[in-house]
Amino acid sequence: MESFDLYINGRFEPGAARFDSLNPATNAPWASVAQAHEAEVDRAVEAAWQAFHRPEWRAMTAGARGKLLLKLADLVEANAPELARLETLDSGKIIRETRAQIAYVAEYYRYYAGLADKMEGHVLAIDKPDMETWVRREPVGVVAAVIPWNSQLFLSAVKIGPAIAAGCTLVVKASEAAPAPLLAFARLIDQAGFPPGVCNVITGFAERCAAPLTRHPKVDRIAFTGGAETARHIVRNSAENLASTSLELGGKSPFIVFDDADLDSAANAQVAAIFSASGQSCVAGSRLLVAESVKEALLERLVAKVRDIVIGCPQQPETQFGPLCTARQKALIEQVVERSLAQGARRLTASAPIDGPGFYYPPTILDCSGCPQAESVTRELFGPVLSVLSFRDEAEAIALANATEYGLAAGVFTQNLTRAHRVTRQLRAGVVWLNTYRAVSPLAPFGGYGQSGFGREGGMEAALEYTTSKTVWLRTSDAPIDDPFVMR
Repeated sequence: MESFDLYINGRFEPGAARFDSLNPATNAPWASVAQAHEAEVDRAVEAAWQAFHRPEWRAMTAGARGKLLLKLADLVEANAPELARLETLDSGKIIRETRAQIAYVAEYYRYYAGLADKMEGHVLAIDKPDMETWVRREPVGVVAAVIPWNSQLFLSAVKIGPAIAAGCTLVVKASEAAPAPLLAFARLIDQAGFPPGVCNVITGFAERCAAPLTRHPKVDRIAFTGGAETARHIVRNSAENLASTSLELGGKSPFIVFDDADLDSAANAQVAAIFSASGQSCVAGSRLLVAESVKEALLERLVAKVRDIVIGCPQQPETQFGPLCTARQKALIEQVVERSLAQGARRLTASAPIDGPGFYYPPTILDCSGCPQAESVTRELFGPVLSVLSFRDEAEAIALANATEYGLAAGVFTQNLTRAHRVTRQLRAGVVWLNTYRAVSPLAPFGGYGQSGFGREGGMEAALEYTTSKTVWLRTSDAPIDDPFVMR
């Protein structure tokens, strides 16, 4: 059994209790993990609050903060193989993706290192001749960053990077479902030389860890990625401390294929959209909306590609499809698919269970053209289930795409440039991919509408969300102040 501890105020500690983390590929415990309760949460927040107000951090220049992030980026890059090994063991994501993704995470830290000294204020052309007035950008304070188990090194980087660049301090809460990679990442924070308390990493369960963290009176901002139901609890908790929040939630993303699309390219992208990471992605393209005239041709390609997917041990480099992260998620998907079949959906792919003790669920395509309200069409499953609907014209495609409470991402495949622009303008989604899918960059803002949350991660837009503005007025006249009872 490997062992992982909490990281609070620059020290590693065993926590109030411990729990075993399961390997989703084997359903066997592989790591012992420290667990934070209320006392550990309070000490972590207090450490972040003290660090934020300590001169060592408050007086540090933006350029110096950037150099710390550059050091962290180099450490992430150097340790990417080990972090990938841990993420694959703990979450079941295939090793070929965790290696590539974590290596790219270093670029996020480098990007925010470069932004640290570029979050500038500005001078106002004020309408009072005896006043000089300017706006400063200042760090918002202590950040509670709540991270899900999937892509956790990436989803923490888009919070830690801009928060540190802005001058904030953090308590990072790793998901209890697969916390080992993020707790191991804390060792790199320690090696990078961050002052104690600037970035703390804990994990634990909802009532004794996440709840006291998100309602803590010394937390100024909450950055959350996860499900909508958990987000509602966090918003209610934030009423206690009035912390500003950003919520990057789930989606039921449409993948729209018009009749002029390159079907081979669309089929490859649809496989990436729903079956990579075993469908466990907030941007999973789980609703295929395809023009009636090319539906059968596209589905023929997709079914053939599903038959060729290499399912196996996620630690093997040839594996393309691994297990789900938890037994609970597997059970939920099984139930929803069965109900959808009863509602009229037609299964197009093999239904035989995957042999082995892990939490495997086969890649599944359901034709829901006759039952657009089937549960698999409307509910985010966070798994490898694709629901297919067809449309007759552009207006119907847009109506189907927007017929959801979510609004995170969308994919559009067409060779018609004017149609691409028209459709993009009408889609209610924070990210639209045209003739591609599942591309990210530290330069590009990311976030959604509606039940997919609010706020953005990535780019300068995200960095500014970790700052607040301060307006400064300087009177430049030496003359006595006029009537003190009249507002200037």
